[in-house]
Amino acid sequence: MAYVITDPCIDVKDGDCTVACPVDCIYEGGRMFYIHPGECINCGLCLSVCPVDAISWDEEIPQSRVQFKAVNQDFFGPDVTNWGSPGGWDKNHTTNRDHPLVAAYERA
Repeated sequence: MAYVITDPCIDVKDGDCTVACPVDCIYEGGRMFYIHPGECINCGLCLSVCPVDAISWDEEIPQSRVQFKAVNQDFFGPDVTNWGSPGGWDKNHTTNRDHPLVAAYERA
């Protein structure tokens, strides 16, 4: 179980969540942030500071946003970044790439 960043983050990327995360499991893509599901410790600090309500616990994610569970997980796989499990964000793990669903998301 992990927290999941969803579509309200697209093109916003406030960043308060990255500062709050004690294990640096939030990574920056081109249009949004992504939570690594294997590195998240379920503390909920990111949820408490997100100004656009983009973060949900994966067990309580609204049905309209459930696809973002896979979006966050797939971001780290071979089809997007191929980072696997970096073990925590650092400057080498920031990219302008996004999951295809996010890349194709219609701008507001």
